[in-house]
Amino acid sequence: MSRFLFVVPPLAPHVHPASAVAAELAGRGHEVAWAGQPAALEGLASADSPVFPCASVPPGDARPRDPRGAAGLRFLWGDFFAPLAYAMAPGVTAAVMEFGPDLLVVDQQAVAGALVAERLGVPYVTSSTVPTELPGSPIAGAVPQSDQWLTDLLDGLRLRLGDPSARYDPRFSPRLTLVFSTSELTGPQVPDRGPVCFVGPVLGSRADAPDDGFPWGWVDRDDDRALVLVSLDPADPADPVVGAHFLAQCVDGVRARSRELRAVVADPCGILGSPCGDDVLIHPAVPRFELLARADAIVCHAGHHSVTEALWHGVPLVVAPVRGDQPVVAAQVVAVGAGVRVRFGRRDAKAVGSALEAVLGRPHFAAAARRVSRSFREAGGAPTAAARLEELVAAEQENPWQGLQI
Repeated sequence: MSRFLFVVPPLAPHVHPASAVAAELAGRGHEVAWAGQPAALEGLASADSPVFPCASVPPGDARPRDPRGAAGLRFLWGDFFAPLAYAMAPGVTAAVMEFGPDLLVVDQQAVAGALVAERLGVPYVTSSTVPTELPGSPIAGAVPQSDQWLTDLLDGLRLRLGDPSARYDPRFSPRLTLVFSTSELTGPQVPDRGPVCFVGPVLGSRADAPDDGFPWGWVDRDDDRALVLVSLDPADPADPVVGAHFLAQCVDGVRARSRELRAVVADPCGILGSPCGDDVLIHPAVPRFELLARADAIVCHAGHHSVTEALWHGVPLVVAPVRGDQPVVAAQVVAVGAGVRVRFGRRDAKAVGSALEAVLGRPHFAAAARRVSRSFREAGGAPTAAARLEELVAAEQENPWQGLQI
């Protein structure tokens, strides 16, 4: 049996898929350990798997005025991921020295794991759990003027934390990058960043989903109208007033079409007021994954997890990206024909309603969503990822890569 060390940032959408692969490996008899922030791993890492603590950094307070494009990329890497790498590196080093892994499984944006691995001569693979930086669909590809800036930043990290003689991009292991998506969504990949294995998303009911008290009777009643789910990502740091206005416009857009539509609206802050009507159910916490099995469309900010959950169920989307990688994910949705994008900054009930009419009234949107859904389900998920990791360790033990310089 082999030893696997998972290196993750303190971000739930990154930890959740990795934890499923770790559980699969443990079920096959391997030893698994973690390097990360213990609070972020609570409830996800097995009690039998040691957690080697790593320091973290607080999220930056000075957010860019325009959180998209080059400014958003520079904020993510310059103000969070790069400082996180410096903070995590000592903990990752201690984990490698004490646990003695055969292979590191390193989140693409916890780059300290990759740099420590190359410095210590331990093989690693990249875990691309939120695959918006892949060649063919990267954030940097959307803002090519930032390519050199990011290269220089990564080179600086390598000088301090890794092997200065290495020449490959540490976000992409020269051995393997596991992508928790499929090429049907991300687009085909160019072969200049090492081998890529698409394993599809790892999804399921989330630990924070309500397990009781949700009015399923309202959802499951006999009703011929299309069911829409309005669910904005809870981690979005959007201004509450702006978020309230957008939610209100979604409600108005549905109610203007109440003969054809009804909606469940997630309102965790309780800013909309009236809780329920014949056409709209407003609830503070909704079991999104389970609701999507019943929904005909979703309105969301195009967070990666929201989009993959919707497409897993073959549900077309209306996406209103705000910041971070959301515009890139929204562009993927539109490119594959699985949804319509609306401008969050120019939101109104008419625009949201018209977008819903489009995705519900034109069959090609649902057909595209179902096509991506099939690719997700056929990719194999955690078992496929675990099998590839086992194969890589076996190959490494038979023929170790010496003096790797790519």
